[in-house]
Amino acid sequence: MALVFIAIDPDTTGDHCPAVFVEEETGDLFFQGWTVTDPQILAEVAQHSPVADNESVVRLPARMRAMILEALNGQGAAIRRADSRHEELGRAPGDARRVHA
Repeated sequence: MALVFIAIDPDTTGDHCPAVFVEEETGDLFFQGWTVTDPQILAEVAQHSPVADNESVVRLPARMRAMILEALNGQGAAIRRADSRHEELGRAPGDARRVHA
């Protein structure tokens, strides 16, 4: 499995931030976000789709909508990381975009 980095929350100031990835072979989406633990929110989610033991609900900020659409459209990353230490992420074509092989 090879994950392609799409984008990270543009308002991030460091590491461990919401991010979007796509599995290269299947097109499956992977989200890194804040784990939802609020019982009220989890109960509301469960009314529509029960959360299995091997599932979790994560929250991403609304400002990441465009990045999620990018992942769905298969366009690759167009949004750079806010921290300049990793400017190359999200800009390189092909295999260089892989974050895990």
